Amino acid sequence: MTSYATSSARSEMSELRRLKSLLPPEMQSWVTVEGTTEVNPTLIRCEEIGKDQVEIQIDLVKWEQLALDQRNLLFWHEVARVQNDTIPRDGWEMAALAIGLGGAVGELWVQDGLLLLLALALCGVSGWRLYQKNNADRTLKEAYDADEKAIALATRFGYSLPNAYKSLGSALKAMIDLTPAKRQRNKYEARLQALKRSANKAKAKIKSNREVSQSEDIYS
Repeated sequence: MTSYATSSARSEMSELRRLKSLLPPEMQSWVTVEGTTEVNPTLIRCEEIGKDQVEIQIDLVKWEQLALDQRNLLFWHEVARVQNDTIPRDGWEMAALAIGLGGAVGELWVQDGLLLLLALALCGVSGWRLYQKNNADRTLKEAYDADEKAIALATRFGYSLPNAYKSLGSALKAMIDLTPAKRQRNKYEARLQALKRSANKAKAKIKSNREVSQSEDIYS
């Protein structure tokens, strides 16, 4: 008999292969999809693992709790982040800030004005970059943009526009229910509200286009 562990491993490999097939063809050579090995990981995230190489990492245990359409749209959201070049990066800013602060303290001791100014400048530049990277408004806008592109990717893979919106909305609602941290939950709620506004605009546009088409038929 096949053990539970073997069956589970096969199921996970099958899901990873399925997700790989949901990558746009132009990304399949440099984006990989793997199950995460971290302790208490986020559900899904992406990171650079080398030059021109990106890995999308998934907590497959939590992933199995979601419906297929929900998984697809959350996956395409991460794909969109890669396409938009907004994936988080371990930059030089924290190291530069630490070096700058250490240098500033040291130069205060030896009283070298020029080196003190250089150290403070390094602190200022790295601190500003960290602020930009962690700015809540900016990260939310990046998430909204990725949601819009995820909708477009879904239609590229055969979803109707209404079903793409419904599936992503359902996925965000599921994430709200599964997320205990209030701050992260608020981000999902903000994305859901933005998605509803976008869906209403898309619906109004389709209705307007249909009315114009009907009008042209009448006068043709």
